[in-house]
Amino acid sequence: MRAVITVTGKDTVGILARVSTLCANYQANVIEVSQTVLQDMFAMIMMVDINRITCNFSELADVMRQEGQKHGLVIHVMHEDLFNSMHRI
Repeated sequence: MRAVITVTGKDTVGILARVSTLCANYQANVIEVSQTVLQDMFAMIMMVDINRITCNFSELADVMRQEGQKHGLVIHVMHEDLFNSMHRI
């Protein structure tokens, strides 16, 4: 199983490190990362393997959201199945 993590907000040092460290803390393995900076805005999409996470999925999503709020970021965690269903034509 995989999940999609999106991160948006004002660009600051350490965003990728902060989010990937949270993933590692919960054993969510980062598979792919795409990031960009548009003027002073940061945007990132991560695909993570959640087969071995050490918490339930909703807890991971809550921790990510709360961490984002602490740093002025918007972080969403969405199960791959839901992401794919939302983006089908």
